[in-house]
Amino acid sequence: MKKWFVIYTKANQEIKVAEHLNKIGISCYCPTVTIIKQYSDRKKKILKPLIPSYVFVLIEEGRRNDIFSVFGVVRYMFWLGKPAVIREKEIELMKKYLNGEFQSVELTNFTKGQLHKISEGVFAGKIGKIIEIQKNKIKLQLESLGMIVTLKLKSV
Repeated sequence: MKKWFVIYTKANQEIKVAEHLNKIGISCYCPTVTIIKQYSDRKKKILKPLIPSYVFVLIEEGRRNDIFSVFGVVRYMFWLGKPAVIREKEIELMKKYLNGEFQSVELTNFTKGQLHKISEGVFAGKIGKIIEIQKNKIKLQLESLGMIVTLKLKSV
């Protein structure tokens, strides 16, 4: 049975490691974001790993050593003495989040400063404080994640 493992790579080698792993037939995921880098004479869009020096690998337990044939792979990450395993659901949530796939959330009778629990979507179950209310969306501060999210309200 295949599991998602976490591997540690050499600095700035995450994307190259992911490409080489795919070439040799090992499924992997390197979450990336596009940033705009300002140079003295121009701006340039750069693809940058979201989690520096880490790549997620979908592989069977018995084939774990196959990844070491790729330049840039350093080691597996361990948790409590065992290789760290990531649940499929968590990888899918990360992919959806980075692709901007959010489900709308329905709220009724809310006021600024009120605590609200998100019922569906990527942040389901998280509780946040309403900090701004607009016509068809609200801004919710999720202290547990240290972020502010904008939720689109459903039309009733």
